[in-house]
Amino acid sequence: MQFTSHDIERVEETWKQFVPSASLQRVDPKRFRFEWSSAEAGSVTLVRYTLAAEVQSIAQPDNQLLVCRVDAADVELGSGREPLDPSQPWLTDGARVQARWREQAEVRALVIDRAAAQARVRQITGDDRLTLRANGLSPHSPAAGRRWENTFRYLEASLLDAADEEVLVAELERHALAVTLATFPSTIEDSLSRPTQRGAAPSSVRRALAFIDENAHRPITVDDVAAAAYISTRGLQYAFRRALDSTPAEHLRRARLAGAHRDLRRSDGSSVAAIARRWGFSHPSRFAAAYRAEYGVNPSATANRSMR
Repeated sequence: MQFTSHDIERVEETWKQFVPSASLQRVDPKRFRFEWSSAEAGSVTLVRYTLAAEVQSIAQPDNQLLVCRVDAADVELGSGREPLDPSQPWLTDGARVQARWREQAEVRALVIDRAAAQARVRQITGDDRLTLRANGLSPHSPAAGRRWENTFRYLEASLLDAADEEVLVAELERHALAVTLATFPSTIEDSLSRPTQRGAAPSSVRRALAFIDENAHRPITVDDVAAAAYISTRGLQYAFRRALDSTPAEHLRRARLAGAHRDLRRSDGSSVAAIARRWGFSHPSRFAAAYRAEYGVNPSATANRSMR
């Protein structure tokens, strides 16, 4: 969704669709101008907007994780829980955060459904009792904050081309959550410090490999593979390392490379980039490098050979 508006009520109504607690206060209507864009990846919504006006805004999400970066020369951030560095992104799962600026701000945000995130985190850790909560609003470090911003830009660029590519969108959704949880302190860190689930490794690995082979064309993630193998994501990773000296993600990637290889040989008229996206590869040069490592030639060479 994209639009530009000078209508304060419409802007606030749009923002409340994503963060119901959000509100705009002390807005100067004479200078008000709003440019909005948003895109969805499953349970994650990516938002970018520019707001020109003197504004005070409040966010206090209830059933969401809200990660936000307010980029403005004169921004003031406040929270009752801890001081916030305006040069860094921040995360709240319920703590009230106020932002104020007088000229213009560019805001980048990820809005993550809390229930979906918690279900995925429980699958990753194998801890069915884990309650996902933020243990702080600020990133672990400035470097972690910069990585989150780089990830936001990557997600934004990838989603522009991935709207109809279910496999790629599922991977982008998982990547957004994984980077967010790595950036900010949360209860997942407590769970990951406990011993991993290690039982029934061989049968789990066989079930996982069969599931990957049968479903690589679908928007499955490593978490789905682990669930199909009746083990936590963390436990399955251990089992793969022990049995195969590799990871579930590596096998899923190889299965998708094989699918792309078949489609390139089939020559159905699709471009190399389109086939790559179909199989979950958003970055053309990385796809080409992975394909070359697996098959010894560039994907374009396979496509050209099939057209002869």
